[in-house]
Formats: sequence, structure tokens, C-alpha cells
Amino acid sequence: MGMSTEKKRASFRLLMLIATPKLTDKALLLFEKGKLPMQLQAYAHGTASREMMDMLGLDSGEKSLLLTMMPKTDADDLLIRLRRELRLGLSGSGIAFTVPISGANKRVLQMVQQVCQEKPKPEMRRALMQENDYQIIVALVNQGYSEEVMAGAAGGTVLHSRRVGAEEALSQWGFSLQEEKEAVMILAKAESKLAIMQAICDNCGLQSEAQGIVLSLPVDNVVGLE
Repeated sequence: MGMSTEKKRASFRLLMLIATPKLTDKALLLFEKGKLPMQLQAYAHGTASREMMDMLGLDSGEKSLLLTMMPKTDADDLLIRLRRELRLGLSGSGIAFTVPISGANKRVLQMVQQVCQEKPKPEMRRALMQENDYQIIVALVNQGYSEEVMAGAAGGTVLHSRRVGAEEALSQWGFSLQEEKEAVMILAKAESKLAIMQAICDNCGLQSEAQGIVLSLPVDNVVGLE
């Protein structure tokens, strides 16, 4: 039996906004006004060099990553609102996109759905990019190798992280990984995905000093790339 209408309506999305700290503060106000639960903020930086930022007359490469989850229809509306009120798409602003969620805690999904259903639905023009035109590529490498990851890609966002646990399991595979890691997120057109991932593996694969792991996720809608 195919997916029921009820299940389609209840499909959830992880909405991710990568923008300047000033714009993410504005976005947080929108999220709080909408009483969206399950919000998470992380700090990052763009991959453009300081010289390039100065040449383009842009602010520093500091970025913030905001994560929240909601039903797909609410996520589509919020993307449009973010693009309009944060003026995403202008140089130096940011991007927002959604990623399908295949599963989560049942009570969490119920809570998010109930909160969104209680909100009035504004009439908004559906002007989103076609689903699956883009993919989000995530590369996890040792600290200091994010620039090598960017070979073949126009730009990305770097999150600083720390590896925890799994020492015994990793040692069985001959890994000797640094604790300090960098997660590089690259939003790419679907037709460019394989070439970018191959370039990352060639430059920063597991056999290199970067000891990189790369994966991709489908993006169903995106704003800020106009």
C-alpha cells in the first residue's frame, strides 16, 4: 500500500539556515514568534579567504547555523518568509534549505506537528526551487584541511567539532584520527555532486592526512541562491 494522505501531510523537514550572525538573530525572532520547538544554533565560518572578503567589500566570514524541524508545508512557508525578511540571495546574506527527516522520536514529532497546526497559516506564494535540484555535501576532515576540501566547489561553510569515543572501533580499521575535526558543508547542484565528492576523496580521503569522510543528503527546497 502506498503512503497514505495522512502520512504525506505529516512528513517532516529539517530546516537549516546559514547566514551572518546579525541575520540569524533576526531569524531567531521569527522562530520564537512562531513558537518553533527544537531549535539549535552553532557557529561557523565561510570558506572564502579574508582577502576575498575584503575585495568584495563583505563582512567577516563568521556564520551561524540554525536548525529547526517542522512539517513540510510549514517549512515551505518559512523558507519564503526567511527569503523575504532576511533578503536572502543578496551578496553576503545567507542561504536556507530543507532536508527530509526519515525518522525521529514519536513524541517529538507529535509536539512539533501540534505546535505548527495551532498557528495561523499565512497565504504565501510558492516560489521555491524545484525539489532535488540541490544536494548538501558534508565532509568531515582533520582540523586544518577544510581548504583542501573545497577543490571543485564554489564555496562552503566550516563547522569546528570534536571527535568523541569509538577509539577501539576506529583502531581496528587502522585509523589514527585527530580529536579536533572540521565539518565542511557544501550546497551543490545535483549534477555536480559526484564530481565534488570525488575531488574531496582524491584530495582528502581516508588514506590522506586529512582522513576525510564524505557523504551527501538530498535537499528538497532552497532559497538564497537566486
